[in-house]
Amino acid sequence: MDYAFPADRLVQALKYAHRLALGRLFVDLMAGLPAPQADLVLPMPLHPSRLLNRGFNQAAELARPLAQLWGVPLLLDGIARDVNTVPQAGLPWRARASNVRGAFRVQVPVAGLRVVVVDDVMTTGETLAELARTLKGVGATSVENRILARTPPPG
Repeated sequence: MDYAFPADRLVQALKYAHRLALGRLFVDLMAGLPAPQADLVLPMPLHPSRLLNRGFNQAAELARPLAQLWGVPLLLDGIARDVNTVPQAGLPWRARASNVRGAFRVQVPVAGLRVVVVDDVMTTGETLAELARTLKGVGATSVENRILARTPPPG
């Protein structure tokens, strides 16, 4: 779905107003697609300072029930977001790739695994692409992204 009204307000309510009950609606929407062929589900990791500030990882709130529904193991820890990047939403589209370059570190074996990354919103896709590059760089066979909403391109 497009990250536009009313979806944008609902996602913001989840992330910034701690309306965790909205997670169930979002999971139901995401579960409408066929289950992925995967060995591992992981949420888009947050930098520790952002996690501490927010109090929860909204992607984990989506990934946990989706992994259970799909019957695929969930990895909540094991991928570190070492770089506390500027939020992508505040950057011009062209600056987003360099903002997340080198942001992730894989701390668990993923060689030979098919990985599904769950996130709430994709804007340019640079953060998801960087995590996929990092996972494939240590041997993940494939990386599939499952997102709730996508920001339409400008214009």
